[in-house]
Parts: sequence; structure tokens; C-alpha cells
Amino acid sequence: MKRQRRNDILVEQVIERLKSIRRTRGLTQENVRFDTDLNIGRIESGRHSISLTTLADLCDYYGISLEEFFKEIETQRQTARHEEKAV
Repeated sequence: MKRQRRNDILVEQVIERLKSIRRTRGLTQENVRFDTDLNIGRIESGRHSISLTTLADLCDYYGISLEEFFKEIETQRQTARHEEKAV
């Protein structure tokens, strides 16, 4: 069986972004689970892979676009690339 490819750095960035957005909005994991029926605790802990559909649903719930969600992640990636080149 072919093993699924996983980019652990990107997965961690997505998890941290989700946590940040939730906290900024003053929501608990319980609030999100109740409102969306998604176990955000499992997603934020990395124990459960998130699908694009689930990510889109969470972005809708948080009132942001997928573009907004990934914009900060891409900024972090570009900063890391520049720092690597400077070394």
C-alpha cells in the first residue's frame, strides 16, 4: 500500500493558524464543536487530518476566505525561505 505524503511543517502551520483564529474570536474548542459538529480538538492536536472540505467549512464558520487563511501561512513560508538563503 502506498503511503500518503505528509508535509509535517505545513500541517503544523495549518493547526496553529486554526488555533489562532479560534482564540482571536474568543471561542473554545467546545464552542466550535457544538456549532459545527466538528471535533476541532482532534484537528488542533494533529490526531486527525483535516480535509479541504473541513477546512473550507471552518473558514466559513470563522468568516474568512481560504485565501485569507493561507495568506499568513504563505507569508511565514516566504520568511523562512529568505532566512534560509541568508544563512
